[in-house]
Amino acid sequence: MKLLHINEVKKISGVSVRTLRYYDQMNLLKPISKTEGGHRLYSSIELKKLQQIQFLKTIGFQLKEIKKMLDSEEWDWSSSLMKQLSYVKAQKDDLTEIEFNLRELINGVVIDGEDFRIKKLMDLYSKKSRNIPPYDKADLRIRNAEVLNKLPKMSSTDADSLEWIALIGQLNKHMKLGYSHSRIQNIIRRMDEKRLEDYGGEDDFLDELWKIRMSPQASDNYNLYPIDQKVLDFMQQAYNHYLEKI
Repeated sequence: MKLLHINEVKKISGVSVRTLRYYDQMNLLKPISKTEGGHRLYSSIELKKLQQIQFLKTIGFQLKEIKKMLDSEEWDWSSSLMKQLSYVKAQKDDLTEIEFNLRELINGVVIDGEDFRIKKLMDLYSKKSRNIPPYDKADLRIRNAEVLNKLPKMSSTDADSLEWIALIGQLNKHMKLGYSHSRIQNIIRRMDEKRLEDYGGEDDFLDELWKIRMSPQASDNYNLYPIDQKVLDFMQQAYNHYLEKI
């Protein structure tokens, strides 16, 4: 039987010498023997077991559990795998929530620029557990309920949401130019074009939604991203100027 030096096992498996020594110490993977100099030696049997250990680690099992699984001839694999699947699904849901939070915060930086603060991050996170009332189709005078799916979402990666976010961010960034400046008016013009592209025929709904957006309390009730009031006021001024010129 050919025996492999621990350094050879490292090269073949990609598992570090330090890790192999740790596996030995915890009786997870014992070498078949040692050299006169005390170096660990492994056979193809140990190498196969190492592959099994690495596979089980890959699908999320902890080393202590892996030891029990490989040591037992009557291990209930079906039950273990089902439990692991449930655990992974729960972890997946948690990671998805974290991903949404991170995207929302990244897009928040796009909107707020240098004004973004850690307090806003914490405030947004604390709102996640609240029960947010749904938009009322009648109160908001919505003609087509599908229009709600087109509203920009701070945690989204869709092109429309990202463009709205970028437009508001650019408006905020260049406010110092004044609402009548050509750069600001070009941003407003693009906003108006997107309004027609995304929400044509829903002017009544957009008017009601803007009222909510202009009210800090109403915006908070609906968990809308807290855009600074000065930015909203500036947007209103710039849009009024735009309407006067067309």
